[in-house]
Order: sequence, then C-alpha cells, then structure tokens
Amino acid sequence: MNNLKFEVLLDDFFSAFNTNKDLSPTSNKKVLSLINDFEDGKWRYTKFQSFIWDNIIETALSKREREKLVNQDHSRLIAAAKNLRLTDKENDIGKGSELAEIVLYGIMKHHYKALATVPKIFYKQNVQDNAKGVDSVHIVLDNNNDFSVWFGEAKFYDSIENTRLDSIIDSVGKSIQTEKLKKENSIITNISDIDYVIDNEELRTKIKLLLSGDTSIDDLKPKLHIPILLLHECSKTKDATKLTNNYKNDIIAYHKDRAQSYFSKQISKIGELHKYSDITFHLILFPVPDKKEIVDKFVSNVEHYKNQ
Repeated sequence: MNNLKFEVLLDDFFSAFNTNKDLSPTSNKKVLSLINDFEDGKWRYTKFQSFIWDNIIETALSKREREKLVNQDHSRLIAAAKNLRLTDKENDIGKGSELAEIVLYGIMKHHYKALATVPKIFYKQNVQDNAKGVDSVHIVLDNNNDFSVWFGEAKFYDSIENTRLDSIIDSVGKSIQTEKLKKENSIITNISDIDYVIDNEELRTKIKLLLSGDTSIDDLKPKLHIPILLLHECSKTKDATKLTNNYKNDIIAYHKDRAQSYFSKQISKIGELHKYSDITFHLILFPVPDKKEIVDKFVSNVEHYKNQ
C-alpha cells in the first residue's frame, strides 16, 4: 500500500468521459476519485483519522517549528493542534473545512508528490482571516528541472448535489483573480520555507522570479494547477459493508456524473476568465459515510491535544 493509503478509483482527464461534446475547454481538467476501505463490515474511520494526524504536523507548523521539535512527535502534535483554528466547531456549512485542508495536504504530498512551500494552517491562525486565501499552496517538481504551482481549495460537504456546487465554484473563481494570485505569490516569496524545501538554487530562483510581483500573472497561468477537494457524505458509502466491485463501480459512475455537473457549471461561471484554458483544474472526490461523526471525532482529538 502506498503512503496515500486510499484506493484510486479514477485518475483521468475529464475529456475521457465528458458527455457534452460542445463543452469547452475540457483538456485542462482532470478527475481523481479516492475511497477508503472497510473492516468488520464498517468503513474504516480509524484509518481515515490516522491519515489526518499523519499529515497534520506539516500543514500546521512551519519548517522551522518542525525542526525545533525534531524527534519529539508528541510535542509536535500538541504544537500543531494549538495552531488549528477549529473552525470545525462553528457552523454547519463551515464544519470540516480545516479537516479537509489537512486531507488535501496529504493527497498533494502522497499522490501528486508535492512540496509544501506554505503550511497554510500555520499562516491562517487568525480566526478573523479564515475565508481569505486558498486552502493549500504547493510546488510540484518534475524530472525536467521544471515545476508547477498548485493553489488548492478544500471543502467538506454533506452533499455534492448541484445546489452545493455553486459555492465551491465561486470560491475557485475568486482564488484565481489576478489580485488574489498576486497575494498568494507574495506570501510564498516572503517566507523562508521555500528556501528549505527546494535545494536547487537555480530552480528556486526561477520559481521566485515567476512568483515575483514584477512578473505578469499571465506568465504564471500555464504553470498553475487548482486542486479542488470535495470530501463528501455519501449514502452509497454509508450503506456499504465491504469493498465490492459493485460499490466501486457505483462510486465511479457517481463521481463521473458529479464531475460532469461541476465542470459544466465552472465553465459557465468562470470560463471567460483571461487565459482560463491555460490553468489546469483537478477535481478530487472522496466519499465518507457520515460527516458529523468524522468532524466530531476530529474536534475531540484536537481539543485533547490542545489541553495538554
């Protein structure tokens, strides 16, 4: 089993199964579908929670903080918990947003092999600043001494039917406005983490130049990727007791349908953005049986560490 821990059901370009041939552009869109498995006839909540806590330290602590507490795993968990805003306690719509950010971080690290250049939870500690900025910032290096920049959105919904898709599309649309992108670029270039995680000085200089305020956002867009995680409650997953082919096929069909609706709406709402077709969008779908149970357990664990 790889470090992602979860099975990949679908990892393909949206154009491979798009049913509306008049929809354009589609070549800049991909879909990733993930599932957890079952044990003793039940969805593996413990495995899912372990994935969260395995990845919480790197997204809630800066590189310098992590190094100060090297080989002190318990102390690092306490420090990470203290940096969590626990917006998950606030309202039904916002519940789970911080948890989803951590899950997206883990997916970015283990599936897309991304470097975490900005631990976003660490830089979003002010509870009045929760809605500002994207939920994750990563850089992915390739084998040709080149790179891409990933600005992610993460949501935890009790439903991903059509009426719930508009809010995430609005959020994505705002995140790729020029001023928003410039703000995120300035955060990356003004913190020291990028110097720690990228050893190649020539490549590091190249990245900083692209993200510089003097460089046009138009130059960034061909290297810009937007991963959009929709962690969502799912009746099919709630009713399942084991990982059967029928269950897998049902989830694949459902996720393809949701991707069709999502990207149709996204193109309609923000497709006119300048150089929209140069940006690569990744819709990431992950079903769970019960949002409330997962969020409540997460909040309980965080409060346990905060009180130590």
